[in-house]
Amino acid sequence: MKTIVIAPIFTEATTKINERNKQKQYVFSVHIDATKPQIKDIIEKMYGVNVVSVRTSRLMGKKKVRYTKTGILEGRKNHRKKAYITLREGQEINFFENV
Repeated sequence: MKTIVIAPIFTEATTKINERNKQKQYVFSVHIDATKPQIKDIIEKMYGVNVVSVRTSRLMGKKKVRYTKTGILEGRKNHRKKAYITLREGQEINFFENV
């Protein structure tokens, strides 16, 4: 079985999203094949919250080129997918409660 939700993403941009909105919005790195209903169900079960909406974005992996003695090696980093989760007003997820 594949892991649908990989990890939450904490960056300056994601914290600015929460400061602007009344509703809490969180960003998660998810499996590339995960669907919105699957993501919604997993988040509700993992954190015990009500999810209002799920938005996703697919990010293409960067192209990488390395020049070596034997020639040029070309490759690509892995593709990624992010999910933007909006919670019902008044709810939030505390990621650091067990720390």
